[in-house]
Parts: sequence; C-alpha cells; structure tokens
Amino acid sequence: MLKKFFTQRKLNIIFSVLAILAMWLAWVIAYYVAGNPLVVPSFSQTVASFWHYLGDGQFWLAVCNSFWRTLLAFLISFVCAVLCASLFAVWKWAKAFLKPIIILIRTLPTMAVILLILKMTHGNRTLSPVIVTFLVLFPIIFSEIISAIEGIDGELIEMAQVYRIGRRNRLLKIYLPGVAPSILSQTGANISLGLKIMISAEVLANTANGLGGMMQYNNISAEIANLAALTLTAVILGLLTELAFSQMKRITFAWSAKEDSK
Repeated sequence: MLKKFFTQRKLNIIFSVLAILAMWLAWVIAYYVAGNPLVVPSFSQTVASFWHYLGDGQFWLAVCNSFWRTLLAFLISFVCAVLCASLFAVWKWAKAFLKPIIILIRTLPTMAVILLILKMTHGNRTLSPVIVTFLVLFPIIFSEIISAIEGIDGELIEMAQVYRIGRRNRLLKIYLPGVAPSILSQTGANISLGLKIMISAEVLANTANGLGGMMQYNNISAEIANLAALTLTAVILGLLTELAFSQMKRITFAWSAKEDSK
C-alpha cells in the first residue's frame, strides 16, 4: 500500500512538471509566432522584470494591498454566506426567500457594477474592488455551504427534530461539523478566485495602490514584459494560497481522524 502511494505521488509530480513544461513551451511558441515583444514578451524578459519587482518596495506594497483587500472581501462574503445558510438551515421558507437575491447578485455584470459603485462612492477606487469581489464570492460560498448542508444525513436531522433539540444546538452540533470539512476544502480556491476578481476590478477601477493599478499603468505605457511579470505574480500568489490551504486541510483532516480513533 505504501509503495503504491509513493508511486502515485511520483506520477503526480511527473505529470505536474510536464504540464508546466507544456505551458512554458506554449509561451515560447506564442512569442515566436507573434514576433513582437509588444504583443507577447519573451520568457526571459518577463523573468527579468519579475526579479526586478522583487526588489521594489512599491511592488510589495501593491501585493499586500491587493491580498489584504481580497481577504477582507472573502471574510465579509464568508460571514454573510454563513448567516444566510444558517437561516436556511433553521427556517423552511429561507430558500424561497434567498434564491432570487442570490440569482440577482450572481448575474450582475462586473464592469457595470464597478462604474456604478465608483459613482456612488464618489470615485473611491479602493472600496469598489472589494464590493465587486464580495458580489462574486458571496453566492459561490453560499451555494457551497447549502450543498454541504443538503449532504448531511437526513435521518440525523429528523432525529434532532423528534428529540426537540434546539436550533442553536442543531447549528453547532449537527450542521457545523457536517459542513466544515467541505467548506475548508474550498477556502483556498475561493480566496484564489477572489484574488483574480480583485485584480481585475482594480484594473477596471484603476486602483493606484494595488496590483491591478500597476497592471493598468504598465498597459498604458506599453511595458508588456512588466505586465506579464505582474500577471505571473498574481498566478504565483494564487497557487501559494491554494497550496497553503491544501496543507491546512490535510493537517485538519489528519487531526480529526486521530481524534475519532481515540
């Protein structure tokens, strides 16, 4: 069994490396096909720009600002989604009430929302990306929590109703343990998605003190290698976020299994 595990792990690493090589090769081919560094910069130019940015304090400030705003939008989305899902769990009409609201939020066009928020906030280019990211993440997280709730054993819920277990105890002792593993497994991917939305919103809002604002500036000044380097930064940041939460999930599940075995 252990031998099979390590063989599978080696195959995963090999295919991951092959995927990275394939993407690098696609980049190189695109560079030579375009034949214009103002359209597709070379890999070496992008790496040089990336290393240059690593020594730039303004770059790190932009990275921290974008990531902090993403975490803020995620936390607000998560809290709102948990509150709405809790209402769904204890009130039978909550689904009919919340469904139209979720559909409306999900279908809002990003660019139009940014323009409207900029008008309503008197041109606040920091607040609007946070609101847009919240509007994207909230319905996703809410749907994930609802799916996890619907996956809980129905007999357990019926038993809680038969024995008249209070709503508070049902939330804390049935629903929370039932949905926590599923939600935790999606957290890294949701934050990574939020970072992508945040940077896109910053580009549209021209947020000066964020990665999106830096991308917009380099796009206007035709510094395409710098733009590619900033894009590479966003990709690396998203991958590191997903990797970190993936490790947290493994540690949590291992601890949970250890506790169950006692």
